[in-house]
Amino acid sequence: MRSATQSEKAAFVKELRDEGHKLNDLLNAIGLSRSTYYYELSKTDKVSERNADLTTEIIAIFNENKRRYGVRRVHRELINRGFNVNHKRVQRIMHQLALLGKRPKEKYHSYKGEVGKVADNIINRDFRTEQPLQKWTTDVSQFNLPWGKYYISPILDMNTNEIISYNLSLNPNLEQIKDMLTKAFKSFPSVKGLIMHSDQGWQYQHAFYRNELEKHGIIQSMSRKGNCYDNCIMETFFGRLKNEMFYGFEKDYPSFESFSNAIAEYIDYYNNRRIQAKTKWMPPSKFRKTSMMQI
Repeated sequence: MRSATQSEKAAFVKELRDEGHKLNDLLNAIGLSRSTYYYELSKTDKVSERNADLTTEIIAIFNENKRRYGVRRVHRELINRGFNVNHKRVQRIMHQLALLGKRPKEKYHSYKGEVGKVADNIINRDFRTEQPLQKWTTDVSQFNLPWGKYYISPILDMNTNEIISYNLSLNPNLEQIKDMLTKAFKSFPSVKGLIMHSDQGWQYQHAFYRNELEKHGIIQSMSRKGNCYDNCIMETFFGRLKNEMFYGFEKDYPSFESFSNAIAEYIDYYNNRRIQAKTKWMPPSKFRKTSMMQI
């Protein structure tokens, strides 16, 4: 076992002194000179003072993002705000303050066998893109609340990670898919040549879905049966969504309306304010606009 450092001894003495013990007795017992004791305390005070502004900003960023950011995103946002700071220092301060991000859980499966036509796996785990509107992905995920189950069906751009459109519904039915596609094509009417990837869920085998993609010049792609890694980009979004606004917050949503409003607020935040490494530490929508200006 290692021996205590001078700094640790000084901190221990200060703690006992604050409880009413005499300083000279403590210093003699622990083998620390008075000058060393005050020197170590002054170093601690200087570190605390130097970290004061940084700590305040870290807490602000963490709370502004509803306790969703971990060390990496807090560090990048600090850099965006003009701080020149090492990520290990940010990590140390966040751990001292117990500011911890969230981690994901499970997934809903929509596969019901071959009920329509299964498309080839054109993506084949090649999620690389050169610009926005080249590859989209979609899936359905379930939320279990005390008063019922709800299903979200979004479309995500593989280049920007932006949510193109979504529908939140009581049932994972065809109307949900129709609404999702209508919103997507209203926002982006010219998508000829784009690849749309999904799993083999019954919705994506349906004639309506396939015909809508064909009508807009979209190439359909499907994951292999039961292989979640083939659509891991959407899996990652679902995990992030549930972690950051659902798990642990279920009691905050007493009705479908409150839950729907929370989903809308989160997706707006995700698209327009939440920074990501993949998008060069910009929000997805800003990264798309910047990328399209360069084409």
